[in-house]
Amino acid sequence: MNRLLALLFVILAATSAVALRAAPAPEFFDVFPANSNGVTRHRIPGVIVTTKGTVLAYCEARINNSSDWGEIEVHLRRSTDGGRTWDAPRRIAHRGTRLEGNPRKKQGGEREQTVNNPVAIVDRVTGAIEFVYCVNYARAFAMRSTDDGVTWSEPVEITASFEPFRRHYDWKVIATGPGHGIQLKSGRLVVPIWLAYGGVGDHGPSGAGTIYSDDHGKTWRAGDIAVPNAGDYSSPNETMLTELSDGRVMLVTRSLSKANRKIVTMGPDGATRWEKPVFHEQLWEPRCMASITSHPSRSGTLLFSNPHTLPPSPGGKSARENLSIKLSRDDGKTWPVNRTLDAGPSAYSDLAVLPDGRVLCLYEAGNDIRLARFDLAWVEGAAKTP
Repeated sequence: MNRLLALLFVILAATSAVALRAAPAPEFFDVFPANSNGVTRHRIPGVIVTTKGTVLAYCEARINNSSDWGEIEVHLRRSTDGGRTWDAPRRIAHRGTRLEGNPRKKQGGEREQTVNNPVAIVDRVTGAIEFVYCVNYARAFAMRSTDDGVTWSEPVEITASFEPFRRHYDWKVIATGPGHGIQLKSGRLVVPIWLAYGGVGDHGPSGAGTIYSDDHGKTWRAGDIAVPNAGDYSSPNETMLTELSDGRVMLVTRSLSKANRKIVTMGPDGATRWEKPVFHEQLWEPRCMASITSHPSRSGTLLFSNPHTLPPSPGGKSARENLSIKLSRDDGKTWPVNRTLDAGPSAYSDLAVLPDGRVLCLYEAGNDIRLARFDLAWVEGAAKTP
């Protein structure tokens, strides 16, 4: 019996080793390098795959420095070969009359326009790409592409969609995403948002929720506050979301909470009746935006990206490095697999899935924005999450 068990162990070990070797290593492609295209630094990445399989990568192009405030544009690149090659970067928003005014800068700020927090949503019904963003963290706009991101409609202001949130917070700052939004099986488009209600230009204190559209982006409405600034939840802000196998929507939110864990909540329709938020022990919080997406390999399969680090003291901020990919097979209840994608300096990220099942992670690698492309089998070859 002992010999048989030993033989089985050897066979299993050999099979696992072969499977691990069979999974190719991730491929990496520079998409938005620093100090390129007249931009000092690119930040806040987002990525989607259209219904035609085109990859759209977008970000904040911070012209003069890396500050959240300043002269900032939104730039986009397209790839029709799964992220291997890209067309030239181009500005896609905000066009028309400039909306200038940087309250964080006493001299010269009046001449700056901050276009921030871009979010794209793929509409599988119409094939269009809906795109929302903010200007000066004070006004929100929406536009649309019907040709896979080649051209875009003129922006339409949707700031009024945020007004109902004032019954919760008298906000001074609004922000969409960042990252990507989703379309539910019902056809509803949902975009995560956060609002801050301190001083003008201050990013805290804050709360998180969603806006949604039931008419394919023609109009947008405010949902309920999903994660309030209350109790143990300190200034919830940048949020990502995904639809679960049973149709519920999961929100994963960044915060300044002492628990140093992501805050998770669920709701039936992406807009209302959110459950009581909870800290998820396996989703560490280094005070950095994370991303989450479903994978079609099996019902309930989710992927999560975030720097896998913790600060030395509760509520602190840890180093933005060790960007890791986590895997769940039970709709995010547990995350047993964690694999380091980039052990070096790495911060904000966004996830998408190609039609062939390969995963894309567009992320901040040092001062650059880089795309990683990998198979799910590569993630599954990792050790369990600590």
